Amino acid sequence: MTQTENGKKALGQKTYDRVIWIVLDGVGAGATPDAESFGDPGANTLGNLAQAWNQTTGKAIELPNLKNLGVANITPLAGVSALSPGQGQGAYGRASELSAGKDTTSGHWEMTGLVVTDPFKVFPDGFSEEVVSRWCKENDLPGVLGNCPASGTTIIEELGLEHMRTGKPILYTSADSVWQVAAHEETFGLERLLKICKSARKICDELGISRVIARPFVGNPEKGTPFNRTYNRKDYAQSPSQKTILDLLTEAQIPTLGIGKISSIFNGHGVQKNLDTKGNTDGIRTLIETLPQHSRGLIFVNLIDFDMVYGHRRDVPGFVSALEEFDRALPRILGEMNENDLLILTADHGNDPTYRGTDHTREFAPILAYSPRRNTGGAKDLGIRSSFADMGATVFDALVGGSLPSPIIGESFLNSI
Repeated sequence: MTQTENGKKALGQKTYDRVIWIVLDGVGAGATPDAESFGDPGANTLGNLAQAWNQTTGKAIELPNLKNLGVANITPLAGVSALSPGQGQGAYGRASELSAGKDTTSGHWEMTGLVVTDPFKVFPDGFSEEVVSRWCKENDLPGVLGNCPASGTTIIEELGLEHMRTGKPILYTSADSVWQVAAHEETFGLERLLKICKSARKICDELGISRVIARPFVGNPEKGTPFNRTYNRKDYAQSPSQKTILDLLTEAQIPTLGIGKISSIFNGHGVQKNLDTKGNTDGIRTLIETLPQHSRGLIFVNLIDFDMVYGHRRDVPGFVSALEEFDRALPRILGEMNENDLLILTADHGNDPTYRGTDHTREFAPILAYSPRRNTGGAKDLGIRSSFADMGATVFDALVGGSLPSPIIGESFLNSI
């Protein structure tokens, strides 16, 4: 392999044909040193989840395939033993977050080399009457319901029937920088909901809000059918403020494929094609079916149910079931890999289902990496990486090679796997 004078690979000296990068949304690996400043001391999605499950059921969470990659070496898991030297395969570690946040956007952006130094704006008292009135006027709305921080499932239960009677969409936010709109798919209409959310993106750009999220739901409790949110959710994110490794891959004519909500997080930038999915099961199926068809480039996956369905709802049994489902699917994913493939598993933030409240938690991102060409001698310890961006640097190193151009940051750990 060609080397430059400083020992770096020369640009274009790629070492892999394909990287499969899977984000287990919300599956954090322990509170970061600065977690207290975010109100999250003691949070540990993986660790506290395993402990709560063990205490409640007397059973250990069943993650044999993730264990073999070193998941129990990242943070202690009740009933799951850590690998001894020489055991397992691949590499394990965790990464600190430099960005000023604990949300989906900042987490994914930092993974790809963009650190969010100025936190996105949050609205703990809801949005101003002036802004809401402007939005209603622009979209011919009779008004809104809510306009406050709330749990999405709770506010739909509280205001869903009134929304159906009045035609007023349910507007709410959270501890994250989000403008969320819930509306009934049948009485309000899905296309109309998406239209008014797209309209809100301009307002949110002015306010410095990270994401507009359309939250469609169905059901009618008066007719015996409870309200349920659907997978027709749509995110409208800010555009990244600089290039990311996704843009660099595109410029290098390396294919980039998103699965799940990847494209929406980057507002399409650097994601050449995206396959929308309806939750984890569909996302895993889509990935497995896609692997034989895409032998080159980056496949970037977001599995949302850990966060959206189980973390925010503080559903420990559901969270455990979802992790075990992914673990059972892992051998099929690994079975589609060859020596020119690299797998990276991680998370974008925490969402500890045992923690107070219903919001994200400031945590380390787990890192589990594997390639069939580097599976001897036991799993390697990557230690604690200083930024999520080290994962993006590793992806770039694998698929393109060479140093990252400023201001994109990150230090590759490819040679340590």
